[in-house]
Amino acid sequence: MDRTPPLAVALDFPDQGPALALARRLLGKVAWVKVGLELFIAAPGVIAALRDMGHEVFADLKLHDIPNTVAGAVTSAGRAGASLLTVHASGGPAMLRAAVEAAEAVGPDDRAGVTGAFGVRRRPRLLGVTVLTSLDQSGLAEVGVAGRLVDQVLRLAALAAAAGLEGVVASAEEAARLRAVHAPPFLLVTPGVRPTWDAGSQDQARVRTPRQAILAGADLVVVGRPITAAKDPVEAAERIGGELLDALGELERSG
Repeated sequence: MDRTPPLAVALDFPDQGPALALARRLLGKVAWVKVGLELFIAAPGVIAALRDMGHEVFADLKLHDIPNTVAGAVTSAGRAGASLLTVHASGGPAMLRAAVEAAEAVGPDDRAGVTGAFGVRRRPRLLGVTVLTSLDQSGLAEVGVAGRLVDQVLRLAALAAAAGLEGVVASAEEAARLRAVHAPPFLLVTPGVRPTWDAGSQDQARVRTPRQAILAGADLVVVGRPITAAKDPVEAAERIGGELLDALGELERSG
């Protein structure tokens, strides 16, 4: 590939060994590797290990607590080497502002001169989680949120943008509506993406293909099990990466 595809591989493993082994094989083939709660709790040092390996690290920790606690966690994740970090937008304005202030205070680390997927960074970029892709309209209603799911996504994205976060995490199903309101460089990161050749959506309720996500306006696509559970994970990552690059080509040709 001449370009690195906008793909984050979710390293959803129960321990550090297989995560690092796959990450080594993916160097140069994907934009980011993503560390979620399962792996982070099992091996908190994995963020630094992946950073030192040469990866851009997306720490998908979905922080949601009182402002002071979230600020401290943002500081710690930034110092460990996270380039992207998630917080729940539903934590409210005070929590989001505290997270932004903490991120802005993180100083340069030993990779400050490295150009990453979104340019040279000296601190983590914060993404607001809107509505989990495992939730559908009925699930959202069960937790007490009235109205349409897409309206809740738009509401939380507006809250994140107003607080100074640099993007949001949302389903590709809402990406076009979000992009119509939030122009670049505001980042749209979409999980719940499954290639057409992968049989199941597992526990995701709102699912789109890699091509659909990019054409809807996503900047970065997150894929986990279709890659990590594949017979050949690197081949699966390259195949999905090719689909993403083809979709970007479609957008460029359409002007």
